[in-house]
Amino acid sequence: MTETIRLRLDVSYDGADFSGWAVQPGRRTVAGVLIEALERLLGASGAQSPLGLTVAGRTDAGVHATGQVCHIELPVERYEELAGSLLRRLGGLMPPDARVKGVVPVPATFDARFSATFRRYEYRVCDDGWGPEPLRRYDTIGWPRPLDLDRLNAAAAGLLGEHDFAAFCKRKEHATTIRAIARLDWRREADRTLVATVQADAFCQAMVRSLVGAMIAVGEGRREPEWPAKLLTMRERSSEVTVAPAHGLTLVAVGYPGEAEYAARAEATRRLRA
Repeated sequence: MTETIRLRLDVSYDGADFSGWAVQPGRRTVAGVLIEALERLLGASGAQSPLGLTVAGRTDAGVHATGQVCHIELPVERYEELAGSLLRRLGGLMPPDARVKGVVPVPATFDARFSATFRRYEYRVCDDGWGPEPLRRYDTIGWPRPLDLDRLNAAAAGLLGEHDFAAFCKRKEHATTIRAIARLDWRREADRTLVATVQADAFCQAMVRSLVGAMIAVGEGRREPEWPAKLLTMRERSSEVTVAPAHGLTLVAVGYPGEAEYAARAEATRRLRA
């Protein structure tokens, strides 16, 4: 059996021209271009191929990342040959809208998905009448009506903590919609762009964009600040919640415990998700 080494990869990408992270036949995806670059770099298939590509969080089509994390396993012999130039070589093989920013060996107990303690996203909204700056058009949505920062934060406060977010999720069979949001707040930056930051142990599909859509309804005055929290009593997705556009969302960070805790964290997460 070929001896392998586990590597953590830190990845950024502009999601505009990707059909999400996960490999899909006939579609351009982040995982697809990453695997293609690794296979070209290794120059072989079969025993020399990268194994077990696992990501911290699968992003949807159009969603960006500056702090995505994944892991792979490479044959030790091949890694030792490439270690000094691996990052530079990947830079020459990856497309310009996806970058591998870091490659480091990690213990076999590290799991990019299940060892993670949190995922942090940001969502950018420009509510000035002329729309986002042209250079930010791919990661910032334009909103045609003014949004009130205090109302946005009042709505956010009611969603903090552990709840069943079924009203804001696309439910998957045998999967829980209970999540624990540790941070959810809005700020207005110097260029007047509104930025929502949301951090949780994990998210279900479309959850962040649904939360943003509900809070925007409050920010522009169509709903009261208590409305999003009232939806937490529902056990099915709410038809009243509008899902915000994908391109305003960016995965900015994934957190992990110390090395000694990787395995325990992964085991606890698997039990929780079951």
